[in-house]
Amino acid sequence: MTLLLRSVALTDRGLVRRANQDAMHAGARLLAVADGMGGMAAGDLASAITIEAIVAADADRPPAELVDAMREVIDAAGDRIRAAVAEDPTRDGMGTTLTALLFAPDNSAVALAHVGDSRAYLHRDGRTQQMTKDDTFVQMLVDEGVITPDEAHVHPRRAVVTQALQGDPVQPAFTTLTPLPGDRWLLCSDGLSNVVREDTISDVLRTHPERAACAARLIDLARRAGGPDNITVIVADLEETP
Repeated sequence: MTLLLRSVALTDRGLVRRANQDAMHAGARLLAVADGMGGMAAGDLASAITIEAIVAADADRPPAELVDAMREVIDAAGDRIRAAVAEDPTRDGMGTTLTALLFAPDNSAVALAHVGDSRAYLHRDGRTQQMTKDDTFVQMLVDEGVITPDEAHVHPRRAVVTQALQGDPVQPAFTTLTPLPGDRWLLCSDGLSNVVREDTISDVLRTHPERAACAARLIDLARRAGGPDNITVIVADLEETP
């Protein structure tokens, strides 16, 4: 039996933002979401630069090389952002999150790379687990026991990130996993996760087997919750075929 990776990617400006600063890629081996930040400082450029740089990793690589490949393209993205700021100092402060999955050619392994507060969820055997940890001020408060996860969800500073791709050195989080038949992955920007609760996200992943309908429903829920930010989702399934 063979595992096939199939995915659907959707993005929406939301109901408040004037522009969409999210960028995404859903390829044969690589899935990625980047959420630009910096407003007038060209957050949309930072996310576009990052996606353009990491697409170089969307190729057949053995499992042992997945993390190194992701590290290499993330470093390249940082270099390009730094060069863009040097070219135009008004861009100083621009940056982007990045959450990406890189699969081995036979889908026998997957590497997860993460910087910032975009998220990856894995839905397996009827349960949904957040596979990334937000690089945010409120997550730091949760880790220190100052506030609860429920309080973090409504904290006024929940969008303050502690690490992003801005041209400076970063320490991405890397995880490797063994994919299983039936796995469903969700990558999303915080335009979804900040306004739609995790139990609701899990219900949608479970009850919408068709990927396009699932992605559309998640975006619809974020818009119904006010759509205060750009919303990007990638829904990907690992399907077993002869």
